[in-house]
Amino acid sequence: MRHTVARVDLDALRGNVRAIRGLLEDGALASGHPAPGIIAVVKANAYGHGAAAVAHALEAEGVAMLACADVDEGVALRDAGVTAPILVFGALGVSDLDGIFSHRLTPTISSPWAGRALADAAAARDTVLGCHVKIDTGMNRLGLRHDNLRQTLPAILDAPALRVDALYTHFATADEPESEHFALQQQHFAEARETAAALGLRTTHAHAANSAALLRDERVWFDAVRPGLLLYGVVPPPLMTTLALEPALSLHSRVVAVKGVRDGEAVGYGQTYRPDGPRTVAVVPAGYADGLDWRLGNRGVVLVRGRRVPIVGRVSMDMISVDVTGLDVSPGDEVVLLGRQGEERLDVREVAATIGAIPWELLCRLGARIGREYGGGNSKCDM
Repeated sequence: MRHTVARVDLDALRGNVRAIRGLLEDGALASGHPAPGIIAVVKANAYGHGAAAVAHALEAEGVAMLACADVDEGVALRDAGVTAPILVFGALGVSDLDGIFSHRLTPTISSPWAGRALADAAAARDTVLGCHVKIDTGMNRLGLRHDNLRQTLPAILDAPALRVDALYTHFATADEPESEHFALQQQHFAEARETAAALGLRTTHAHAANSAALLRDERVWFDAVRPGLLLYGVVPPPLMTTLALEPALSLHSRVVAVKGVRDGEAVGYGQTYRPDGPRTVAVVPAGYADGLDWRLGNRGVVLVRGRRVPIVGRVSMDMISVDVTGLDVSPGDEVVLLGRQGEERLDVREVAATIGAIPWELLCRLGARIGREYGGGNSKCDM
């Protein structure tokens, strides 16, 4: 049994959904518009939290829809018993088409080819397929260009086997308050919606707000918002919020050895840590194969005995060393790599800032060999 485990609090996750929903309802009350629904983003194994268990908890909390990156992720959710509507964000390939229909997924049309392929596949199955159309308003990744819709959108709208249920876009700089691009993309999306309506689009449903945009601007809430990081209790840096959010994931391990390092000796690969004077070092069985960032070597900290202690030497594939000089530490003592221990707390935003990374990256990197233990809610699975 491995000592390193991620603990996922499904009650915290569901509490975060309620906090987001409360914000949306308050905004709706002030504006007089209906509160937008929540499209809960569970791509990348639910940001490292475990997609199946998280999806079931979100489904029980009544989110309007789930969203994943590709058809394989959607199929895995259906195979795990998830019944909520599932939106697939990513580009489609020929091999993906069967999964859309067999597992009742909602595809994104982000290119003329995808529109033609889905229309042909739906017609061959004698069905009408609901889909969302993505508009590229300045991200310059996937999506129909906002300024070329008169050429690309009519074929999609005219296809008898397709039903466009919503338009959406994605903001490139919602988490950069100083950027003017956020406002420019809003303008492009408004113009695209007007063009789509003039071309005969029958629905006005739209969504655009990721976590950062949700916090920044009620005008882009539209009919649904798409929180990702916020669901898991992490605010996209550098933004702040008064929402009562709680990180859903904590990362724990155990000390497996305690060693004395003599004056002049070094620790780990490359001998990058050479202390002045004798030190006491504890070995923790978590390394970059588990998703710990290599840059944490000689820069990061963990919690042991309620104290912050530095990671010393390089992060190895399977372990790290931490300096516990002056603490009464023994094999078996708990180590917290993310989360709370006593009065101290180590959150993923802080860890990311320490090494010049982003919280999304660190959470999504958590490896498959780290077990996930679920608590709270209607938890049924340990993975």
